[in-house]
Amino acid sequence: MEETAVNNTAPSTELKYQIQVNELEAALLEMKVKVDDLTKENGQLKRENNQLKRMPLFVAVVVDILENGEIYLRQQGNNQEYLTHAPEDIRPILKPGAKVAVNNALSIVKVIGNIYDSRIRVMELVDKPQETYADIGGLMDVIREVREAVEYPLTKPEIFRRIGVEPPKGILLFGAPGTGKTLIAKAVAHEANATFIRMSGSELVHKFIGEGAGLVRELFQLAREHKKAIIFIDEIDAVGSMRTNDGTSGSAEVQRTLMQLLAEMDGFDNRGNVRIMAATNRADMLDPALLRPGRFDRLIEIPVPDKEARLQILKIHSRNMHLAEVNLEEIALRTEKATGAELEAVCREAGMMAVRREAETIGMVDFMDAVRKVRNETISDNRMYT
Repeated sequence: MEETAVNNTAPSTELKYQIQVNELEAALLEMKVKVDDLTKENGQLKRENNQLKRMPLFVAVVVDILENGEIYLRQQGNNQEYLTHAPEDIRPILKPGAKVAVNNALSIVKVIGNIYDSRIRVMELVDKPQETYADIGGLMDVIREVREAVEYPLTKPEIFRRIGVEPPKGILLFGAPGTGKTLIAKAVAHEANATFIRMSGSELVHKFIGEGAGLVRELFQLAREHKKAIIFIDEIDAVGSMRTNDGTSGSAEVQRTLMQLLAEMDGFDNRGNVRIMAATNRADMLDPALLRPGRFDRLIEIPVPDKEARLQILKIHSRNMHLAEVNLEEIALRTEKATGAELEAVCREAGMMAVRREAETIGMVDFMDAVRKVRNETISDNRMYT
């Protein structure tokens, strides 16, 4: 009986020890997980600590690379200039104008590249405009001149090299509001397959000294980085008006911006990859230095469309509309001296008249009412739209 009791006790003791071993192994595994977590946290804290103790880097611009290997830098912010050396692995990629990071010892640590103001990046249209020459009614003579001055130097530069003539450096489009100046610029950018950088002259006028000139400089630097680029400055009279000496700081800042624009226009090749277009409603206000040959070589007036051009514009803007026996020639006759923008508004308002009536198609009476509305004439009939 005693032997049987001993045999029964042995398995019970072994099970008890096995349970304890399993519990210890589980505790060990749990501790290993905690150690791993603490190790990761410790590493993160060390990195943050090293980052806090790290000395800041300063931004400088490479002015020149001297023959003896020294780098001539200008530090941004305080415009201090100094000579320094660059490591062997960095020196081959340095070039004048490049931005670099320097430490407290004024040694070059790395090359940053060009950093542009966010306002400049917004002006760049990544996708080319969708407008084409088919969207322009009339203005065939204008389109031909613009293509010769802007599109062909980008798409057919070999023609200019073969003939030995320099293409116009820039063109200025002027005319009444709504005649299609911006539309022409977009169509040229589309046909030339070029990056379109559009800005308004008022965006270059800023409060602080040198800010507008800096934006102009960065604008042209950004354009030069692209294979093909068209810079379009709308309402250029905001920054390019005649210089006066009224003694105010605002006027002086506008003049500094204009002088930077003139310098940039003089600073690139006629046959380069950058074309300049500008538009204004007040060409009589522009500074003579901006209009002289070598800057804006072609001054192209965009006229108010004649009857035939008005008919083409009406056809363009109504081509996707469901029309019911609408005589567009009659509409063209009744819209004398109307601009392209007004004719587009006529087509849009005619469609809205039909929407108001919940009609299936747009009729002649809708167009007539639209003409009166756009031209601020009283609608004579008192038809009730149901």
